[in-house]
Amino acid sequence: MMKLQSLGQIVLIAAALLYLVSVYFMSSPVWMGFTINALIVVVVALSWNVTGGFGGLTSFGHAALYGTGAYASAILQVKYGVNAWLALGAGIVAGTAMGAFIGALAFRYGLKGSYFALVTLAFAEVLRICASSFDFTGGGSGLQLKLEPGLSTLQFNDRAVVYTILLAVVALVMALTALLKFSRFGAYLIAVRENEDAARALGIDTYRIKVQAMAIAGAFGGLAGVLYLQLWLFIDSTVVYGSAVSIEALIGPIIGGAGTIWGPLLGTLGLHLLGEGAKHLLSNAPGLNFVLYAVVLICALRFLPQGLMGLAARLGTFRKKEDDNA
Repeated sequence: MMKLQSLGQIVLIAAALLYLVSVYFMSSPVWMGFTINALIVVVVALSWNVTGGFGGLTSFGHAALYGTGAYASAILQVKYGVNAWLALGAGIVAGTAMGAFIGALAFRYGLKGSYFALVTLAFAEVLRICASSFDFTGGGSGLQLKLEPGLSTLQFNDRAVVYTILLAVVALVMALTALLKFSRFGAYLIAVRENEDAARALGIDTYRIKVQAMAIAGAFGGLAGVLYLQLWLFIDSTVVYGSAVSIEALIGPIIGGAGTIWGPLLGTLGLHLLGEGAKHLLSNAPGLNFVLYAVVLICALRFLPQGLMGLAARLGTFRKKEDDNA
């Protein structure tokens, strides 16, 4: 069972939930569109949190999982006329397979730390180049879905419906990550993060655990890629395999609190709100919002190693012993 450590965490989470609910009642549709995009990133961030947060397997190339799910679904729908629901499942399976493949290859040779991070980055870049080179992936032109609104095509004109569906998906993925964290598998994964050699000495098959973690992360990442495809009806190699996806995947959990359940949601929403504010305030200086992102990340790593959830845990603590269950 998840237990919040302090009043500060309750207030922080309540503020995020209040914002998500208030989006329904905002007069400007811009806020709903902005939050819809942020929620897709939240799913990618939750994917990264499985490996980077729970397992300490820092990935710089989560775009490889995200893009594979998006392209698998798009190719099936555009080239072969497969139903959107079946293509959704195929995208999740493709992301899972890609995660398992990257993990099996990297961990087979004992790669960890910065070496593993660079390998994932390399995979994302190779896949980006391949996707922009082959005809069946649309080459440099990308792939475009037909506009056919309806439940069977997973396309909806009503943004409120899209928003509600995404909220449900985020809630489901968060629940799954919570079940994962507090399961035996989650305990093994955290043991690998804390001390892999000690975990191996206790009889834990660390190779299998890490590959499974990458597969699970791939499933969530592939799902996020399909959600993006069904929302915007277009993908190309730069959009789904680009470094921006990988950066957003890791920066949200780090800011919010890597290894926590709520951290990816809080960090991603906070960063997107900060970025949107920077765009309006610094409209005459394009690109400066990315500098602001970098400054925030550096400050978080220096002063908030446990993220916003760690900071909130120190405010109005309910009990002396911190167990990091939130």
